[in-house]
Amino acid sequence: MNISYMYSLIAVIVLFLLAYVGVKFPGGEVFFGIIIPYLALIIFILGFINRVIDWARSPVPFRIPTTCGQQKSLPWIKPANIDNPSTTGGVIVRMILEVVFFRSLFRNTKCELKEGDKISYEWEKWLWLFSLTFHWAFFTVLFRHLRLFTEPVPACVELVAKLDGFLQIGLPGLMLSGVALLAAVTFLFLRRILIPQVKYISLGSDYFPLFLIFGIAFTGILMRYFTKVDIVGVKEFTMSLVTLNPHVIKGIGGVFYVHLFFVSVLLVYFPFSKLMHLGGIFMSPTRNLANNSRAKRHVNPWNYPVKIHTYDAYEDEFREKMIEANLPVEKMIAPETPEEPEEKE
Repeated sequence: MNISYMYSLIAVIVLFLLAYVGVKFPGGEVFFGIIIPYLALIIFILGFINRVIDWARSPVPFRIPTTCGQQKSLPWIKPANIDNPSTTGGVIVRMILEVVFFRSLFRNTKCELKEGDKISYEWEKWLWLFSLTFHWAFFTVLFRHLRLFTEPVPACVELVAKLDGFLQIGLPGLMLSGVALLAAVTFLFLRRILIPQVKYISLGSDYFPLFLIFGIAFTGILMRYFTKVDIVGVKEFTMSLVTLNPHVIKGIGGVFYVHLFFVSVLLVYFPFSKLMHLGGIFMSPTRNLANNSRAKRHVNPWNYPVKIHTYDAYEDEFREKMIEANLPVEKMIAPETPEEPEEKE
């Protein structure tokens, strides 16, 4: 029985209590509101850069892209220019479709045994849909939050915020991205505990970011619709962080510091976890290389000279034994020519 999610849930609850109670002590608001966010941002940036540089230094002497179509070969054979790109343009199109629309996940199928030994293949449409919803909703939420760190607020940020709340439900208006993020995280969590195969391979490190993001979304919704945090004070506080002139604003509330602490923990956790697929997708040789191995020969530049023993040399060494064993040889032993008798003087 896999109960790894319980440890992750307990860890997130402890983080919640740590921040919520910690800000009530003297200096707690400075620690959780200024020191922790700055340290988290530094760790995130340095850790992210370090991982990307480490991947960039890894040697990739051969073309190893994953393919789902015909490679370019003879002129009369139609190649798959996106699924098996042979040019840089094809790679760019493939990467855009992969990063923006999760094209490979869209084509994913699952295999099941039904009616005894009958194999059934089914399209994993719900996994693709909720994964895409999760990432797009998370990006939208992050993009909307730029209004708290910029003055004046860019027009594109205002436009996204208006589109996100176009239904105008309630006051303040309901933001669809927050609801979608909660729903997507819930689906991804339930999938890990309800599907036996996925539950069996899931680790605590798979559940922890889900609970952490759920906590971020939940506390954000809690502040917006229920506890009514002073948004003007929050804006003043965030602008003080951006301008490197931090100061605590009184009366913001403990939920805000919990929300900020969750974000800080996620930033610290990010570079050392599977979440680094955000940068890894661009560094993956299975995605960012053109498959032109038939048009261009790729030689490993790290190959060192190797002493070889050719077949000709092998046959010269063992020809007589091969003939005695009735093994075929390419060259027969030349017949000996009789020696001419020496002339007498």
